[in-house]
Amino acid sequence: MSKQKKNSANLEKPRLLVVHGPNLNLLGMREPEHYGCVTLEDINLGLARRAEVAGIALETFQSNHEGALIERVHAAREQGVRYIIINPGGYTHTSVALRDALAGTAIPFVEIHLSNIHARESFRQHSYFSDLALGVVSGLGHEGYLLALEYLLNKINTDQ
Repeated sequence: MSKQKKNSANLEKPRLLVVHGPNLNLLGMREPEHYGCVTLEDINLGLARRAEVAGIALETFQSNHEGALIERVHAAREQGVRYIIINPGGYTHTSVALRDALAGTAIPFVEIHLSNIHARESFRQHSYFSDLALGVVSGLGHEGYLLALEYLLNKINTDQ
């Protein structure tokens, strides 16, 4: 395959974005009783490997700043991202602005939580995102990300 054809084939790959919210950079160290011992780098590596096998262009993004998360979601629309997997972290329970960014871009997404938010403190049991999400994976630890990715890979295969 010529270099030009290879580059255009890569551009045609379905694009997925994984967005990690605040404090997820501390995975593996932070409250392992709730979040496990797997690091964010481990999660991203596992997702990247699975996406590569599936022929999907996958990008991951983490920020502790609400505005940076919003700007990344906005940029995803211009970049042709088909689906988003998002773990809003603590913004799950507080960020109308991040919710509005997802609604405004109209990119379908799956909401992820490492811990079961419904078995935690009462303030963690409400999500500003769940009613917009294609689905919610909560309480399955780092495996929830891979389950969300498998779901979206199936959607991509049936959408084509």
